[in-house]
Amino acid sequence: MNILLTGRWDAGEQAQWQSALAPPLAGHRLLTDAAQVPPESIEAAIVANPAPGALQGLPRLRGVQSLWAGVEGLLADTTLPPGLPLARMVDPAMATAMAETALWAVLALHRGYFRYQRRQAAGRWHAHAQRPAAECGVLLLGLGEMGRAVARALVAQGYPVTALARTPQYLPGVVCHAGLHQLPALLPQAQVLLNLLPLTPDTRGLLDAACLAALPPGAALVNLGRGAHLTEPALLAALDAGHLSHAVLDVFATEPLPAGHPFWAHPCITVLPHAAALTDPRSAAAVVAANIHRLARGEPMHHLVRRERGY
Repeated sequence: MNILLTGRWDAGEQAQWQSALAPPLAGHRLLTDAAQVPPESIEAAIVANPAPGALQGLPRLRGVQSLWAGVEGLLADTTLPPGLPLARMVDPAMATAMAETALWAVLALHRGYFRYQRRQAAGRWHAHAQRPAAECGVLLLGLGEMGRAVARALVAQGYPVTALARTPQYLPGVVCHAGLHQLPALLPQAQVLLNLLPLTPDTRGLLDAACLAALPPGAALVNLGRGAHLTEPALLAALDAGHLSHAVLDVFATEPLPAGHPFWAHPCITVLPHAAALTDPRSAAAVVAANIHRLARGEPMHHLVRRERGY
């Protein structure tokens, strides 16, 4: 089977994926340019945030495997046939990486380490009160594969975790709620609001001024979901007013974050370059290959996107 590997790559990234995918996809032909073969001979595509229209003109395309967990770019591409199967990346290694980042962020916020960082820059030696983890409630938005890994890591460290998901869920040690309509009632008890939701029409702009204002004074925000979840001016206003204490942001409305953006220099914002959970070709290649083999056998791929949900 001819498989097109395409996307918007960093330097050397495409070659890295080619090297990782070649062994598990032995017996298939991996192409980096659709012009290498007649377009009607390409039956599958493996993509990394491809430009709109990148898969246009491939009449026998039977399935697309994303190398990213987020698929909003693919869903927004009107050139893709509406019935074309799209599979998102679900790699246990990514879930572990996300749990590590989330745990680091919550620990740093809970123990005030970002405040110590600011005091170091000012040459100030001053220790503040130390609270136990049991007094730092975390409200987790999203209980997918990554969200569940994050919840387990936080519970293991003694944090009270309340989670909000689209549908009813059960996870030991976690108080689970279903439906975004419950969010306003949960916000006042959250010392840390941690977002891992997928981006859908219902969640776009969810972290707005009203949401942030409903958090208790001194609360913090960790956004590891999507930049479009957050109303950026509302966050700046909440921080500057002293209502929120700090924000850890891994995702932004515009990426890379533009030079001169107020987030770069804000003393109460920690900027990560969309690096909370990077796809590792060494582990993800096996996930991709398993799905491509299923497609070649005429079986449905795993982790198919539900277009009506947006993920």
